[in-house]
Amino acid sequence: MNLNQLQQYIKKKDHKPELKNAYFQKLIEEVGELSEAIRKNKRLEEEGSIKGTIEEELYDVLYYITAIANIHDIDLKHCMRLKAELNLEKYS
Repeated sequence: MNLNQLQQYIKKKDHKPELKNAYFQKLIEEVGELSEAIRKNKRLEEEGSIKGTIEEELYDVLYYITAIANIHDIDLKHCMRLKAELNLEKYS
């Protein structure tokens, strides 16, 4: 799945512009959970549960970033390209 496909998937599943502040609050919550998972080095085991792992929390952060981008009608792939160009100029 590429970035555009991810945006479409999440938009179909969860697109409620009236909840944009709630999406942001969830993003902050998930970043905190990611911080805890990293601090505890909780990783996904081959046969284990994803619950509470770095892998789960990274997805949750990505999910809410994508949902927020969708609410604001932002193409993340386009932003990524523009930011990469800016960084290339800045750090070259």
